[in-house]
Amino acid sequence: MIRFEILVCLMATMMLSAILTPFVRKLAFKIGAVDKPNLRRVNKVPMPTMGGLAIFIAYTLGSTMLYLMHQFPTRIFFALLGGELIILATGIIDDIYELKPRQKMLGITLAALEVYFIGGIRMTTLTFPFVGLIHFHWLSLPITLLWILAITNAINLIDGLDGLATGVSIIALSTTGVIGLFFLNANTFVSLMIFTLVAAMLGFLPYNFFPARIYLGDTGSLFIGFMTAVFSLFGLKNVTLISVGIPVMILGVPITDTVYAMIRRILNKKPISQADKHHLHHRLMQLGLTHRQTVMVIYGIALIFSFISLLYPISSIGGSILLTIGLLFGLELFVEAIGLAGDHRQPLLNWIKRTVARFTSKSSH
Repeated sequence: MIRFEILVCLMATMMLSAILTPFVRKLAFKIGAVDKPNLRRVNKVPMPTMGGLAIFIAYTLGSTMLYLMHQFPTRIFFALLGGELIILATGIIDDIYELKPRQKMLGITLAALEVYFIGGIRMTTLTFPFVGLIHFHWLSLPITLLWILAITNAINLIDGLDGLATGVSIIALSTTGVIGLFFLNANTFVSLMIFTLVAAMLGFLPYNFFPARIYLGDTGSLFIGFMTAVFSLFGLKNVTLISVGIPVMILGVPITDTVYAMIRRILNKKPISQADKHHLHHRLMQLGLTHRQTVMVIYGIALIFSFISLLYPISSIGGSILLTIGLLFGLELFVEAIGLAGDHRQPLLNWIKRTVARFTSKSSH
């Protein structure tokens, strides 16, 4: 049974985030953490960024309240805090001065190294079906770093519309907390930390949802992405291939957007780090959806991914494989239909059209 004190702490975290956000908004204007309109932006007026600072403070104080109740291991708590501060500093500097992609990657890498060596948070083994247990040994470091970099950047890239990254992250983290609590046998303190972060984001969301009064900024998107990656690693120390797939499935929206952005830029012979206006939210708006409708549609897609991820722990290996194949097939059709990989790049749709045309022409004879 959930202790009453924990519920109080979660509610207090949400309220604290809501109270802090207006003050962070004023601070952002004062120190120049402002997103000015340009060809890549959807905002028409200068908008304060750095909203993630309110989430960070509320989360840290909220988790500290739980920590004082002896829920968290001390070493992990302070190791995580060190990584969070590195990420926060990277995000704040970027929101004010706009760092280059390599500089942001350096900040994320330093934070990842801190939690890897100080906190011992890492991926160490993997169990493959029909193969057995595989130890990563020295590969544990690069695999863990790649995991944290990929997920952090995925959340960062999807932060393009009011409330989008915040809402999608709330859905993803809530699902992660539920699965960790009921299926992955993770420590209870991990789920408590996840729900504390969700509470902090819920307090911030009313200010961030369309029409937004403040943006997450890289301060928020990098922090949320980093924490999402680290939380998933708590359940990935000794894992099966299926349990690795669960957080990937939960983060289906940002990961899909990131993967197809890379494919699109490679096909167009452009640098992978070069920004464009062909991300998922851009394509939906170009199809005629309003700002609010686009965000709600992507929330819906995130909920579908989360629901499917809940089926993995209760499915057999064969069922999980069929589930994955079906999802990938449907996802590819959706991606091609909205042109996420680029205009006129529809191999699966074209194959279906040719197949249907072939069979219909035969039947007509």
